[in-house]
Amino acid sequence: MMRAPTIRFLLASTLAFAPAFDVAAQQCPAAVPVEGAAPPAPLPLFPADNWWNTDISSAPVDASSAGYIAFINNGGTRRLHPDFGGEASPGSVDIYGMPYAIVSGSQPKQAVTFDYWDESDGVDYATGRGVPFYPIPQQAATQSHWVEGGAPGATDQRSQSDRHLLVIDCTNRYLYELYNVWYDGAHAQWYAGSGAFFDMNTNNRRPDTWTSADAAGLAIFPGLVRYDEAWNPAVSDIGHAFRVTVRTTNGYVYPASHRAGSTAGALPMGARLRLKTSVNGQDPALRTSDPNVQKIFRAMQKYGLIVADNGSDMYVTGTFDMRWSNDILNPAFATLSASDFDVVQLGWRPSAGGVATLASVAANPQSVTGGASSTGRVALSSAAPSGGALVSLSSASSAVTVPPNVTVSQGATSADFGIATANVAMSTATTISASYAGTTKTTTFTVTPGTALALTAVTLTNASVIGGAATSGKVTLSAPAPSGGASVALRSSSTTYATVPANVMVAAGATTATFPVATAATKRTVTVAIQATYAGVTKVVSLTVKRR
Repeated sequence: MMRAPTIRFLLASTLAFAPAFDVAAQQCPAAVPVEGAAPPAPLPLFPADNWWNTDISSAPVDASSAGYIAFINNGGTRRLHPDFGGEASPGSVDIYGMPYAIVSGSQPKQAVTFDYWDESDGVDYATGRGVPFYPIPQQAATQSHWVEGGAPGATDQRSQSDRHLLVIDCTNRYLYELYNVWYDGAHAQWYAGSGAFFDMNTNNRRPDTWTSADAAGLAIFPGLVRYDEAWNPAVSDIGHAFRVTVRTTNGYVYPASHRAGSTAGALPMGARLRLKTSVNGQDPALRTSDPNVQKIFRAMQKYGLIVADNGSDMYVTGTFDMRWSNDILNPAFATLSASDFDVVQLGWRPSAGGVATLASVAANPQSVTGGASSTGRVALSSAAPSGGALVSLSSASSAVTVPPNVTVSQGATSADFGIATANVAMSTATTISASYAGTTKTTTFTVTPGTALALTAVTLTNASVIGGAATSGKVTLSAPAPSGGASVALRSSSTTYATVPANVMVAAGATTATFPVATAATKRTVTVAIQATYAGVTKVVSLTVKRR
């Protein structure tokens, strides 16, 4: 799906003149703009069936969960860390966590110049230029603690940190998020890496392959741990998942829309981790005695963590708030490790009416040497119906072969299939696609060259023939030829007495090929060199042509 540029441009104009509704206006703080006030009701943010607010407590565990967790642990024990707090030191500019601004619907809109304008909102796509769209308060440019990291937007720290700027329009329940911002005061111009708009009244997901202000293409704010929820005694259920980072990722799955890595064995963007309810017979949420942190951990059991960016492993993101106590948060979070979590089936989503949909396709391993095999797996969102689910498969490269389809047995949620590969001359990345019931999922699969393919010999059926007689030759490679075959150049040192074709093709997967050798009558015995060359290697064999 591609987002229509004209629509996005018109949206910028529409939002700039959006009317303020009295009911919504009552949700705004008494004074705006303001940093860090409670967001507008109703809560949770976004509709109740949004991916951030989905109860995943009964979702199936991914078949490769243990492997993903082992990858995160990286040979040790990776503990949780709260990536939020207050000032780095009393009175400092530097802060921990994500600040955010709340403005009213009348806040003047600013144009932003983007690095990734073609995947950002608030842009005239015909020119690539930003249009007045983002309701950025002036305080974000001139005052501390409005932009991630703490320094004012007019301080250029784009090369040092992510510098997110989050803005909520409390009148209309709109969310604007920017990545890597800087305000050029000399020219009164905002700059950013990318920007995204989210209507918190809807579930609009960004188009596949599009980023947002976050690497996964998701909204940031609804995934933050917030003080007004966690430490509010009137809130018993936080009601949403939390944003988490890992050191590296591999592709993306729903609900994410954007990839930011292709490391084999790593989780994809959009993957969900769920805190177990029992580890060695004990509830890990009770390892802390603090009831507010227990509430955060309960949300991890019910709604989970969503992988949204590359960063430090198991860092859970929250808001900047001077009320946080890291003396409470840090030791409590450290009681949990990656091993206390399961990875939910990749791409899982609740199915309307229980109808199974295709959730994901994956390969393990995702990279092999040409000629080696791998195993693919398709996963459904729920159990396959009576008679099973026939999932169609295809590969975009002749170097990678998959069966035309695979059946997920009745009652099962996944099925494996074989992946065969051919030798390749260079690293080849391709797409394996799976389709079921109108839904298509893809995964990237890579075939790398094995030992360098080389010519090992050229031989003749007869090393000596009477002039005018024919014989044949054979070339031999060190390994099966790659997809498309291997063309071996041939040459005769004397075409007067012996001729060979200009080249001979070793078919894909074969190691040898034969070629004809024609000779001419001669009054004296001569020796002709038959030469074969491939990939810089030349082999020679001698042919004796005798006089009659």
